[in-house]
Amino acid sequence: MRAVFLDRDGTIGGTGGGMHPDEFTLYDFSPQSIRTLNQSGLKVLLFTNQTRVGRGYFSEKQLLMGFNRMKAELKSHSAFLDDIFYCPHKPDDNCFCQKPRIGLLLEAQRKYNLQLEQCYVVGDTGSADMIAAETAGAKKVLVKTGWGINSLTSHRYTWKGIDPHYIAEDLMDAVNWIVNDCQKDRKEAPNDEL
Repeated sequence: MRAVFLDRDGTIGGTGGGMHPDEFTLYDFSPQSIRTLNQSGLKVLLFTNQTRVGRGYFSEKQLLMGFNRMKAELKSHSAFLDDIFYCPHKPDDNCFCQKPRIGLLLEAQRKYNLQLEQCYVVGDTGSADMIAAETAGAKKVLVKTGWGINSLTSHRYTWKGIDPHYIAEDLMDAVNWIVNDCQKDRKEAPNDEL
């Protein structure tokens, strides 16, 4: 089974990190982008670091309420997330789930029997999202929204040696590339793999 892992802040909405759940809003193009993934038959999984929970800026309950508002907004556009995986820990907790570590990806892999090398990670940070994707063997798609431009320029040294499979202007561009890549893979797959 294939899935698309979407980062939250800076990828599907917000400003690029550390947002209070009450301040988070989806980008205008995100519901349609996610609906396109839903219609393509791919699992759509949110995976996000939410270190401000662990640092006391807001509670896990507030975070979950924010996720519920986001899901309701997506539903009003006939779009949905299949699941949400998040890390609430402080950076110095040294947990296995905080990106760039791959605990969230492995949790999803176990839950949905995913082949991570056939999955996609879409995010705006090279030092978290792209390193996690590289470590897990997933296809890497960097969006230029949020911290994306900085990831490609002033912060490129933090993920040196890792190249995205695709650099997208935004989530819609990323989704179009992913859908085309999946169709290309289906055409190239031997009949016994279909």
